[in-house]
Amino acid sequence: MKKGLLVVSMMLALAIAAGGCATKGELEEVQAREKAISAKADQAAQDAQAAKAAADEAMLKADEAVARAEEAERRAEERERIADEKARIADEKARIADEKAKKADVMFQKSMKK
Repeated sequence: MKKGLLVVSMMLALAIAAGGCATKGELEEVQAREKAISAKADQAAQDAQAAKAAADEAMLKADEAVARAEEAERRAEERERIADEKARIADEKARIADEKAKKADVMFQKSMKK
């Protein structure tokens, strides 16, 4: 029984020793994977920075477009106000001209009666 126990113990010790140690090839493979993952992470960080810069530029352009649109709206409202004022003045001039024409007609009628 001692001999069987010794054989099992030796096999267990050999399995632990062989399974627990990494070979140089395995270590190099792990290091290569780590470098590849690190390179991918660096690339992702650069891509994220580029995307943020593009988003910031797009926001700046959008803000400029909003400002231009607001300015155009303000100018259009001002032109509309001026056009309304000109129309009101034209209506007033037409009313005054009608009144003068009526007065002239009344005076003409009076002068014809004499």
